[in-house]
Amino acid sequence: MRVLGVDPGLTRCGVGVVEGVAGRPLTMLGVGVVRTPADAELGHRLVAIEQGIEEWLDEHRPEVVAVERVFSQHNVSTVMGTAQASAVAMLCAARRGIPVALHTPSEVKAAVTGSGRADKAQVGAMVTRLLRLSAPPKPADAADALALAICHIWRAPAQNRLQQAVDRHASALKGRTP
Repeated sequence: MRVLGVDPGLTRCGVGVVEGVAGRPLTMLGVGVVRTPADAELGHRLVAIEQGIEEWLDEHRPEVVAVERVFSQHNVSTVMGTAQASAVAMLCAARRGIPVALHTPSEVKAAVTGSGRADKAQVGAMVTRLLRLSAPPKPADAADALALAICHIWRAPAQNRLQQAVDRHASALKGRTP
């Protein structure tokens, strides 16, 4: 499975591509950051993020795009920017028919480090170890994007089995007559 992880942000939108299957060594295919100037007009920043993500989609052809689920923060303007960048990533994937998976920061941290409360340094260290890199990807947004991709590769098989069970149960209930 090839996954593009996106750590959304208006100034720095982390992107990383990981390939592999759960239970096997994973391979990093690319990592980077789509940057926009903080003083640019919002519409121009969103277009720049779209163009950057489109380039990553063209180059790496992922099967899934894993995006960090926006969660409530104290700073409303930060939440808005993150949500807008997240929506751009989802739109780019949807336009191409690529499934999008959303993972919360604590899910990603727990999957990669074993603790949902891990700090950025711990996430970076585990991403480095899991992908057999010589150093943690910089900036942290890039490491977080790789962590999202890793999380999805590891969680997808269980999520798919759960969804299939739910679908079978729903089908069985439809077949019953009251």
